[in-house]
Amino acid sequence: MRPALSFVIPLYYSAETIGPLVNEIAGLTIAGGHELVLVNDGSRDETAARCRELLKNARIPVTFVNHARNFGEHNAVISGYRHAQGAYIVNLDDDGQNPPAEAVRLWEHAVRERLDVVYGHYSEKQHSGWRNLGSWFTNRLTDWLLDKPKGFYLSSFRCVSAFVAQEVARHESPFPYIDGLILQVTQEVGAIEVRHAARTAGQSGYNLRRLVRLWVSTFVNFSIMPLRLATLLGLLMAVGGILGLGFVFYLRLTNKGPDYGWGTLMGALLVFSGTQLVILGLIGEYLGRMFLTVNRRPQSVVRSVERNEIK
Repeated sequence: MRPALSFVIPLYYSAETIGPLVNEIAGLTIAGGHELVLVNDGSRDETAARCRELLKNARIPVTFVNHARNFGEHNAVISGYRHAQGAYIVNLDDDGQNPPAEAVRLWEHAVRERLDVVYGHYSEKQHSGWRNLGSWFTNRLTDWLLDKPKGFYLSSFRCVSAFVAQEVARHESPFPYIDGLILQVTQEVGAIEVRHAARTAGQSGYNLRRLVRLWVSTFVNFSIMPLRLATLLGLLMAVGGILGLGFVFYLRLTNKGPDYGWGTLMGALLVFSGTQLVILGLIGEYLGRMFLTVNRRPQSVVRSVERNEIK
């Protein structure tokens, strides 16, 4: 029988934090029942061993998915979607900053309002300053690039229907961006304010490099707007060059120009060359991702799937 709610938790070096979180989820009372899907995304500490211990003692159905290597948070969440059985699926962080009771509120709001997706909007975030700034920039970026209500806050703490999860899980690109995929599937989306707790142990593995990768995926995977901007920039530079050339001819014909123009020439050359390299790099990013997708670079590789038996 399908449970009412599945909890999907991507894990990366989570040996210290996953135990209390699983116990808290197991202690919840949910009409229709609930299950837990743990996705170990290539952790090299004791995360896998800890998950197997929890698997033996858990009071609710638990599925443990073990990736062969690290593929990234969004890839791990999609892998969890593929193994979840619930009518709704909520994914939360492995560090205890998304309280399970708040996840239940997301689910209740989705059922009550008949929404496909409900995001948790944090009343007060407990992340570091630079990560809060990165999240703000990501949301401003998606305001511009994605088909979502302006100012609507996207977070990694979300509850989705099984329908949306199945559609997102069909995506096979090695560079997924879950919120972009969700907004391609449905516009029945809502949000509620939730509590964001302090991290229970350890340090976040979400660094600047991962944020930049997320930004690039948002830019390149779900919009051709950057290519349109590159075209517009090229046209503006061409018009500027033609106007500048006409002005140079005018100065030359009227003998008003300077005797030496090396500095101006080099400055213009650097601007034009830099612009060309940026545009080539952008086109190369699109082509490179297409090449890796066509050559079927894996979105994730599952080493093993283990389930417990509830007596």
